[in-house]
Amino acid sequence: MTTATPPTSPLVLGAMMFGTAVDETTSFALLDRFVERGGVWIDTADCYSFWASDDGQGGASERLLGRWLAERPGVRDRVRIATKLGAEPLWAESFPHKRAGLSGRAVRQAFAGSLERLGLESVDLLWLHMEDRTTPIEETVEALAELTAAGLTARVGASNHPAWRVERARAHARRLGATPIDALQHNSTYLRPRPGTNPTNHAFGVLSDEQGDYAEAHGLEVWAYTPLLSGAYDNPAKPIPDIYDHPGNAGRLAVLDEVAAELGATRGQTVLAWHVARGIRPMLGGSKLDQLDAALDAVRLPLTADQRRRLDEPA
Repeated sequence: MTTATPPTSPLVLGAMMFGTAVDETTSFALLDRFVERGGVWIDTADCYSFWASDDGQGGASERLLGRWLAERPGVRDRVRIATKLGAEPLWAESFPHKRAGLSGRAVRQAFAGSLERLGLESVDLLWLHMEDRTTPIEETVEALAELTAAGLTARVGASNHPAWRVERARAHARRLGATPIDALQHNSTYLRPRPGTNPTNHAFGVLSDEQGDYAEAHGLEVWAYTPLLSGAYDNPAKPIPDIYDHPGNAGRLAVLDEVAAELGATRGQTVLAWHVARGIRPMLGGSKLDQLDAALDAVRLPLTADQRRRLDEPA
């Protein structure tokens, strides 16, 4: 790895498949390149990736990151680690009906396991991975307050939560004098799914106008997962999912192609640049160095005010 420190990148490296579908050698190469090129945030979860593991449980991604951090002295000072909890299945094939959830006890136990697998004393951001309607959000917030007060996590965020529960959580944290949720993580891409459909397995997984407005009004950071539709924007072998096949997206694709040509970029790169221009951190979960390099190039592409306007409001 080089010693020079490049400008930091807004791209988040998603480590979801590291240690399962992406082998250790490839994962280490991606992590090294990410840091070399100014990458800072690395995102994982305690449940990654239970669906691809031999035992049907998560933890492989965190363990791999722990080995990488241990073998790269000094790299911890250059990266920020985010992990999630609440979605780990209680046993193989029990997801989504039987999962760890967000009770106070579950939060404490899950986070202790994450720290052990990562080989860390603290993380930079802890996400609530998905909703747990069986637990009062106030109980979850109280457990998070213990972790932030102890310096075990610097920040807390909510992934796949509706805005009203985030507001309720933040209000309770303020009553406690605790660190409130200051980040949201949702699915976001340039194309819009057909009304009444959902490309995620979370009821509030897709970033809505309301969630975006709430984040902007209250200064919350927004992270976007699956912004590239798993490569479908540019890979002919991966057609754009049917859920995005509707007349409204025809105009969006036309504008996307126009702006991409003006930038000398691909569709996918333009989608990433558009997210950054809107103040959103796009996440990349690729498995190849050229994919990572293209994404790191993309988030530095400047959009003009006219290009941004045309992408925001296609004819």
